[in-house]
Amino acid sequence: MVVNDDKGRLNERGVLTSIASKLAPTGYVSFLERQPMIGISFTQKTLLARKRIALVAHDHCKVFLLDWAERQKDRLARHDLVATGTTGLLLQQRLDLPVQSMISGPLGGDQQLGAQIAEQRVDMLVFFWDPFEPQPHDPDIKALLRVAAVWNIPVACNECSADYLLSSPLMDQAHTHRIPDYATYLQGRA
Repeated sequence: MVVNDDKGRLNERGVLTSIASKLAPTGYVSFLERQPMIGISFTQKTLLARKRIALVAHDHCKVFLLDWAERQKDRLARHDLVATGTTGLLLQQRLDLPVQSMISGPLGGDQQLGAQIAEQRVDMLVFFWDPFEPQPHDPDIKALLRVAAVWNIPVACNECSADYLLSSPLMDQAHTHRIPDYATYLQGRA
């Protein structure tokens, strides 16, 4: 069954339903049954030209983040910066730019940033994480990345992806994007 919107275009549910109908004969569990966000509608959020960027780096990656930030200082200066504790202090010293510092990541700073993302007070996350070194606060890190995905904010995990995001024409202009409308979703569950 294909579901079209009022203009005759295939909408997201229609696309997923179409895919699910193709997968059903293969014996896979229904694609739609595994998609918890299907029942969530979306709303629009307009980001201002001046974004609020969260900066995080694991210990072995701090030097890479600092070098990257120094190269991108002029672009970063056009935005509001927030960071976990040590990273924030190092960025302030290196860049001579204001950076709002949370507490250290392992002490709850990652969770503080996650809360700001959930409150829609962070527009972009630059997180240089160490893929080779397990962290004692890995659950906090996973939660931070998860909440960034939940609220549909862009995430950069290394210099290359951070360069792409920061050099986007959308960085320095107002931009409207979709975010989940969880209020409507929760009302429907009550």
